[in-house]
Amino acid sequence: MAAFFIEVAMPHSYKGYRNSIRWERFVVCIFGSILYAVGVNMFLVPFGLYTGGLVGFSQMIRTILVDYLHLNVSGIDLAGLVYYLINIPIFIYAFPRMEKLFFVKTFLCVTVMTVALALIPARTVIEDTLASAVVGALISGSGIGMILRMSGSAGGLDVIGMLMSKKNRNLSVGKVNLIVNLVVYGLLLFMFDVQTVIYSILFAAVYSFVMDKVHVQNINVEVKVITKVDVRELEKQIFTEMGRGITELHSVGAYTGDQEHMLYILISKYEVHQLRQFVRSYDPNAFIIVNEGVWVEGNYLKKL
Repeated sequence: MAAFFIEVAMPHSYKGYRNSIRWERFVVCIFGSILYAVGVNMFLVPFGLYTGGLVGFSQMIRTILVDYLHLNVSGIDLAGLVYYLINIPIFIYAFPRMEKLFFVKTFLCVTVMTVALALIPARTVIEDTLASAVVGALISGSGIGMILRMSGSAGGLDVIGMLMSKKNRNLSVGKVNLIVNLVVYGLLLFMFDVQTVIYSILFAAVYSFVMDKVHVQNINVEVKVITKVDVRELEKQIFTEMGRGITELHSVGAYTGDQEHMLYILISKYEVHQLRQFVRSYDPNAFIIVNEGVWVEGNYLKKL
């Protein structure tokens, strides 16, 4: 099969792409936010352990307010409220620089997470500290992974990392989280005993692993679709519902001599199933080739 020439790239009229609103994604974001709070409040807080990132920083401020300044509100964990206050200036700065649907999901997740962290009681479910830290990490990591998979975020460092990675290609959300976590756990060494820091780091490690396993969409994938049908409607659906560019190549079958279309698309791993559904709805016999883990440089939309 031989390619003749490149014909089509993503038209400028579609660069203002916005994800179609799918209400089930909002439901999953809400559930993930509550799940994260359950993992923190019921498995981490009872043992005096701390998460990483801005939530961990908020927990440290909560400890200072409650233990040293004796500022306590009965039945409410102040860490959630502190986290919300920290996110307000981040939201103000990020709003004009973020895709609006992503901003709405993030704002919803932070709000739900704040309420859940404030209201879910810190009760000991597992007596063993190590087991509780691991189970809490599994639950919280799964919750955040769900949020990211639904194209939302939990605010804080996710937003900061995304904005910084756009300005500096050498930075990423993961690197920003790592830097802040080093600061948080460094401060914990001065405030608490080594055992508390070790269990907290263990929580963060398992949490990050689980989150990455649930959230797979930053794995770049190249897809080649070979079909004999008219691809104009298919291209339009990919433009509008996925916001991805397409390179179309006119090709011919070396054996049959039939004229064919080849679509070359770069997407995230999470989007493969959606693209496959689109293609099959137009041509059940289309030939689809997927190559995972490709390296991409240039004008490529990297999604959280």
